[in-house]
Amino acid sequence: MASTESTSSLVLAWGSGEDGQLGMGNWEEMDWASPIKSLEKYNVTAVVAGSRNSLAICEDGRLFTWGWNQRGTLGHPPTTKTESKPGLVKALSDVKIVQAAIGGWHCLAVDDQGRAYAWGGNEYGQCGEEPERKEDGTKALRRDIAIPQRCAPKLSVRQVAAGGTHSVVLTQDGHVWTWGQPWPPGDITQISTPVLVQGLERVQVIAVGAFHNLALLEDGILWAWGNNEYGQLGTGDTQPRSQPIPVQGLSGLLLVDIAAGGWHSTTLTADGEVYAWGRGEHGRLGFGDDKSSKMVPQKVQLLAGEDIIQVSCGGTHSVALTRDGRLYSYGRGDHGRLGYGRKVTTGHPMEVPLKLPPPKNSNSSNGNWCAKFVACGGRHTLAIATWVDEPKPTSSI
Repeated sequence: MASTESTSSLVLAWGSGEDGQLGMGNWEEMDWASPIKSLEKYNVTAVVAGSRNSLAICEDGRLFTWGWNQRGTLGHPPTTKTESKPGLVKALSDVKIVQAAIGGWHCLAVDDQGRAYAWGGNEYGQCGEEPERKEDGTKALRRDIAIPQRCAPKLSVRQVAAGGTHSVVLTQDGHVWTWGQPWPPGDITQISTPVLVQGLERVQVIAVGAFHNLALLEDGILWAWGNNEYGQLGTGDTQPRSQPIPVQGLSGLLLVDIAAGGWHSTTLTADGEVYAWGRGEHGRLGFGDDKSSKMVPQKVQLLAGEDIIQVSCGGTHSVALTRDGRLYSYGRGDHGRLGYGRKVTTGHPMEVPLKLPPPKNSNSSNGNWCAKFVACGGRHTLAIATWVDEPKPTSSI
C-alpha cells in the first residue's frame, strides 16, 4: 500500500544565522534542520539561499525575503542592516512570482507573464538599469536599487540566474542573455543592457556560479563559459572561456538538470546519478577524502544507487535530494551548514536528519518528513519538507 501524503509542509533552515538568513527571528546558527515558523501558514513552493540572505516563493506568487540587507538585497527600503524574519516584498505583491535567484548582493525574479525584475547591488550593472546622467554630463550607475524594478523589458523570460556581479536569463524561445560584470571586477567593462550569448539555441535550463555559467540544451548537450580557474567549466583545463564550449566527459548520458556553486558544478542524469567537477576543497564535490579539483565531470560514486532528483551547490558545500525525500550533504561543515548536528567537514555524503514532530493536523504520529526541494547558500541551507503518514496496516481477515 502506498504512503499517503498530508498537505502539511515546512520550510527548514540550518547553518549560519549571523545575518538573519535562517529566518528564525534571531542571529544564531543552527546545527540541525529547524522550521521557519513564520512561514508555516504559507504554501511555500520554492526557496533560494544566497551568500547571506534568503527568499521564499509561495504558491500564490508572493515573495518573502530575509537576511542581509545593506545593499537593498531584500527588495524593500533598508530599515536595518539585517532582518531575521521573512518579510513580504510589497513592490511585487501585484504580480505572481514563479522563480527567483540571488547573486553576490543582487536578486532577480520572474513572474508568470515572463517579466523579469531586479534589485540590490548595481554598481556593475547587474540589475540591468541604464546609467543615470549626472549634472556634469557624465553617466553613472546607481550603486543600490532597494525596490524591485523591471529589467530586460524587451525579453520574455522563462528563468533567471544570478552570479557574483552578473545576471543571466533564459528566454521563452530558448536563448540566453546576460548583463553586468561576468568576470571578477576589474577584468572587463560592465554591461548594463542584456547581450545575447552567441552559439546557444534551444536551451532547457541555466545555472550560474560566482563567475561561471552552465546551459543545458534540449538535445542533452551541456555548455559552459566564464571563469575556469578550478576547472568548473569541465573543459579539461583551467582556461577561461568568453563564449560557450561543450562540457567534456558526458557523452551518452541523458542529462536532466544542472547546478552551479561558487566555483564548482554538477549535473544530474535521468537515472538519478550525479556528476561533479570544479573546485574540490572541503570535499564539496562528494568524492570522499579527495579534495582536489576536477577538470572534467566525474561520477559521484558515493551517491550511486540513491536515485537523486535534485542537487544544490553552495559556496563550499552541496546537498543532494533523493526521490524518496532524503537529503545528503557534504563539504565544509563549520557553522552547521551540513545539518548533521556536528560541524564536521567531509567529502562523504551523509544523510541530514529531519527529526521534527509531526504536524498538528496529522492523523498519525507514525510517519516522517520528506524533503521536496533544497537550496544551498554561502554558509546556510534551506529546504522544503512535507509530512508523509505511514500507511495503516490492513487486516488479513
